[in-house]
Amino acid sequence: MHLRSVAVAFGVAILAAVASAHAQQPAKIWHIGFLSNGARPADGSLPKAFRQGLERLGYLEGKNVTFTGRWADANTERLPALASELVSLHVDVLLTTGAPGAESAKNATSSIPIVFVAPGDAAATGLVPSLSRPGGNITGISDPATELSAKRLGLLKEAVPKATRIAVLWNANDRAMTLRYGEVEKAARVLHLNVEPIGVSEARDIDAALSSMTAKHPDAVLVVSDALTNVNRQRILNFAATHRIPAMYEFGYYVEDGGLMSYGPNFDDMWDRAAVYVDRILKGSKPGELPVEQPTRYYLFVNLKAARALDLTIPQPLLLRADEVVQ
Repeated sequence: MHLRSVAVAFGVAILAAVASAHAQQPAKIWHIGFLSNGARPADGSLPKAFRQGLERLGYLEGKNVTFTGRWADANTERLPALASELVSLHVDVLLTTGAPGAESAKNATSSIPIVFVAPGDAAATGLVPSLSRPGGNITGISDPATELSAKRLGLLKEAVPKATRIAVLWNANDRAMTLRYGEVEKAARVLHLNVEPIGVSEARDIDAALSSMTAKHPDAVLVVSDALTNVNRQRILNFAATHRIPAMYEFGYYVEDGGLMSYGPNFDDMWDRAAVYVDRILKGSKPGELPVEQPTRYYLFVNLKAARALDLTIPQPLLLRADEVVQ
């Protein structure tokens, strides 16, 4: 009996030691890399909506997750090197935004999971073979930007019924943006509009593009949004206001900054969904087996203050459909 008691006590001690060792194991700290062709934010942080989405799922920065971001400041040529930097850090997931960022990440690694946000039409550009089965190490939140381009042109025509000549400003160096321009051309033929293409490739092209519009003064302009136009959006907004040209943009923040109108998804919604994808991947899901999502809601913003400055009366039916009206 004495020997049995000793054995039991010894066994209990061993189990307690093992349990204690496990209890003292440090928690896994996940490392998320972020690649963007846009401008580095002042705080150097990843998008707030993405971080908040992860926090709701139990990931606390500095406790069980850490972030490393790289921004190309609309200089696409920098993206491959920045993607390689993040890969060399052995991040657990690569989060990207925009088509060039997603493509650079895909070219940089075939093993680290990639979650993209807003790369345009991910299937049409060849980023993934299909939205339902993206395959490989990549998935994320796409947007049917090509189809939306026709919708935006129709809304712009509705807001400016007398418009016949529409300038289209887009980054001709980005395949996803060029697809959007192509769709605008098709829609213009249906709407009996003349399109004036104004393609740019880098920041220094913006001034020449705006000068072209000064000379021709189109009836309205549609701005295709990517990192290049976003970084230079205040110049574009100021130009449209100064030269009294009604303009349609893709995202609400252009309207909040003074633009006339926009139609598109909400980026915060997409970042929140991206957090869900990252969570699923960290818990063992294979990215190539996660279907690419698309936004389920699109928002029409109208700025009446900008309209008044243009002496433009927005038709009441259009205002009634607006999700937000800036007074």
